[in-house]
Amino acid sequence: MNGRVLIIAGSDSGGGAGIQADIKTVTALGGYAMTAITALTAQNTQGVFGIHEVPPDFIVQQIRLVLEDIGADCIKIGMLHRADVIEAVVEALDAAGPAVPVVVDPVMVAKGGASLLAEQAVRTLKARVIPRATVLTPNIPEAEALAARKIANRQEAEAAGRSLAMLGPKAVLMKGGHLADEQLTDLLFEDGELLEVFEAPRINTRHTHGTGCTTASAVATGIAQGLEVRPAVARARAYVREAIRTNPGYGKGHGPLNHGHTVRAFPETA
Repeated sequence: MNGRVLIIAGSDSGGGAGIQADIKTVTALGGYAMTAITALTAQNTQGVFGIHEVPPDFIVQQIRLVLEDIGADCIKIGMLHRADVIEAVVEALDAAGPAVPVVVDPVMVAKGGASLLAEQAVRTLKARVIPRATVLTPNIPEAEALAARKIANRQEAEAAGRSLAMLGPKAVLMKGGHLADEQLTDLLFEDGELLEVFEAPRINTRHTHGTGCTTASAVATGIAQGLEVRPAVARARAYVREAIRTNPGYGKGHGPLNHGHTVRAFPETA
């Protein structure tokens, strides 16, 4: 199926989230992954222990060179971290890929609770990145920060989703994994209206590191392959759910997913 996806995000040395999860996801779904790395992190399943920033001009160079040569059918934006990085990325996209669909995963807090987005960058993200999103994919804490409201139940999640839609994205996927319900509910808004309610029983496991990155990259792959937003989201949710269910159980904290569950092993040779 192919589908070229440029991933603009930070790395995860533990391999469960960030660029590493993004590449695995795009590849497992038949797409072609390219990257512009915005930050290096030292982390594992127990938390983020260090962030090494990449200069904005080098981030821009990665974006420009990839788009000028290979091109992209969709762009996935993850961890940007600082306001100057956000500004640089937006300017690079305006110059080299203004018409390419964009999936925005507003990465703010790591699974273990570490902040991944400087406070002053939140306003810039809302003003410069979210309005150009084809799909915005916040979890509950991210939606609370962006919409400046608390979300404790399905009704409040729906109100926050409508509020985020007013920031300008074409679609908003409100992920309900942080709510306490046994039934997991995600809400998809398109053009400000509730388009679909996705429900499934919660899989009780601590091995959920990278679910946000994985979901956004799976949606981006679907869009890159020509799917409309709703089927791209439906396929992404099914892929992530199976990746959680078949997780390898690695690590002492929030372990990674099984991104490769779609890949058939080569037969053994004599």
